[in-house]
Amino acid sequence: MLKKKATKRLIKKRLASQGFEFSIIVFSLSCVLIFSALFLFLTAGKKPCANSITCIKDLSGKYENEKEGVFMGKKVESVRFATSSLSPKSVLGESANSTKHIYVDLSTQHLYANENGKVVFDFPVSTGKWYKTPTGDFRIWIKLRYARMSGGNAAIGTYYNLPNVPFTMFFYNDKFPKHIGYGLHGAYWHDNFGHPMSHGCVNISIENAEMLYSWAGPTSDGYTTYATDDNLGTPLTIYGETPKE
Repeated sequence: MLKKKATKRLIKKRLASQGFEFSIIVFSLSCVLIFSALFLFLTAGKKPCANSITCIKDLSGKYENEKEGVFMGKKVESVRFATSSLSPKSVLGESANSTKHIYVDLSTQHLYANENGKVVFDFPVSTGKWYKTPTGDFRIWIKLRYARMSGGNAAIGTYYNLPNVPFTMFFYNDKFPKHIGYGLHGAYWHDNFGHPMSHGCVNISIENAEMLYSWAGPTSDGYTTYATDDNLGTPLTIYGETPKE
């Protein structure tokens, strides 16, 4: 009889212990599900930034006295300030009847600038390799003489932190709002234009970027120029599919 009672007590203890462990497992799973649901709720509808760390926080357009930047984990020499072609103010007069439009063909990695139905100039560019460049119809909403851009992932070797990115023109539409940070801009950290090399923006050689910056609206006035009803940003159309290289 004593043995039977002892056995029953042991079985009850084991069942109680197993019930406790089961409760812990259920509680843990519930926590995971709750936090997962909360994360999905908070991030729903949000898109990652093209300029993923800074995300265009600094809109001063000012030059920074930094000699080096980092691209793909390697140091690169920063663009140097020049008082002539890189002056803070560049105003171009344009006809009131002028119709300007920028086209970027991802398939050929090429940019075309049209005015009054004619191609004014065209040149190779570099679009998204590590993150896709969006397609659709956009409009330039701000021009920055210089901008700092940083993002990527150091763990996989795609980290970048680049001061003084020259002739930056950020664009947007309803699907890709302003804060995401997609832009057309000069690139001093590579010269592989005509091939995908960006984290989502449109990379342009500095010479071509300066030409486009001076030509496109809004007409530049100082380090930072916002588009207005009286000084519209040039429309931009991005189409095609970036080749896999």
